[in-house]
Amino acid sequence: MRLTVVGCAGSFPGPDSAASCYLLEAEGFRLVVELGNGSLGSLQKYIGLFDVDAICLSHLHADHCVDLYSYSIARTYSPAGPQPPLPVYGPAGTCERIGFIHSARGDDDGLMKRFTFETLAPGTIEIGPFRVTTAHMNHPVETFGFRFSHDGRSITYSGDTGETAELVPLASGADVFLCEAAFLDGPDLPPDLHLTASQAAGYATRAGAGQLVLTHLQPWNAADAAIREAAAFGGEFVLAFAGQRIELG
Repeated sequence: MRLTVVGCAGSFPGPDSAASCYLLEAEGFRLVVELGNGSLGSLQKYIGLFDVDAICLSHLHADHCVDLYSYSIARTYSPAGPQPPLPVYGPAGTCERIGFIHSARGDDDGLMKRFTFETLAPGTIEIGPFRVTTAHMNHPVETFGFRFSHDGRSITYSGDTGETAELVPLASGADVFLCEAAFLDGPDLPPDLHLTASQAAGYATRAGAGQLVLTHLQPWNAADAAIREAAAFGGEFVLAFAGQRIELG
């Protein structure tokens, strides 16, 4: 199993990274997790435009899903003809949310026919070679965290979340814990929205994760400050960066 960080900027693209997008590969299957602002262009550095086998979206904020619309354009108007429907796993209303980007009237001109939409719920599903466990996170809209397992190895991805009891069991014993850290410690942080780097470190410690990878990093936050906070995790940790690749197994 291989993880490629396509984009890791939080809330909007930064100068060095698109918004959230991750590529998971195993047994020749390519699963794209999130398609935030600018990520479709960056994704093509790593795989062909139409080499995606499935897409997972944690929630419907633009920095995690908006480039699905761009992808619908590419798949509809390809010079080789319309591409076959691709499975998209997301929260309820994903099809309508993306379709409304094209037209406020709700008429998507058939663009959403390039996808089939599967509505996520807490539990476990199979996507290609991956066993995917999902759990609700603590965010203003319905949001899922994911645990991707294959051949005895696992990667947990927090999605966007404030503090939640669901995160420790989802990440328990994971080889890699890809955890959002949009905030730095400070007074008057909004509740139920995002984690700080030190909170992410605390969850990784309680979960017994092997490696912590901090992601969804706000472009205006200092990287060295996030590193100092994450040092509360006694294990290996790194900040995510565009182009980062992690091999498991």
